Amino acid sequence: MYFGERDFEMRNMQFLALFMVVVGSFLPLIHIPVIGNWNYYKIDSRLACMVWGFCIVIFLGIIFGKINIVRIFSSILLVLFIFTIIAVKFKSLDYFSFLPFKSWQESFAGIVRLSWGWIFEFAGAIMLLVLKK
Repeated sequence: MYFGERDFEMRNMQFLALFMVVVGSFLPLIHIPVIGNWNYYKIDSRLACMVWGFCIVIFLGIIFGKINIVRIFSSILLVLFIFTIIAVKFKSLDYFSFLPFKSWQESFAGIVRLSWGWIFEFAGAIMLLVLKK
């Protein structure tokens, strides 16, 4: 094993983690029974563009070997993902605010479910945060 082989393997793992985040943004993140599945772009196009922009910065950080940039922006991605989940829950409560009773609002807002795409989003961002150069 020569000197640079380990760095090459770690860089490949970082690219895999970044790929998971980007692909996860196109997978179903929210399931609404009547409407169907929504990905990040259908949830909010501005948030999706922010995620993709942060992924470009992370990509450049991986290319140039700037591990601090990768960690900072992967932390920002994690915060953005948590913010998005909280915002979806509050928006679903607000969406059904026309109903007369609070219990009806909560039960109808409960039909909006998080889907399996979040596993890719969080796993990729956590891998980016944990992996070392």
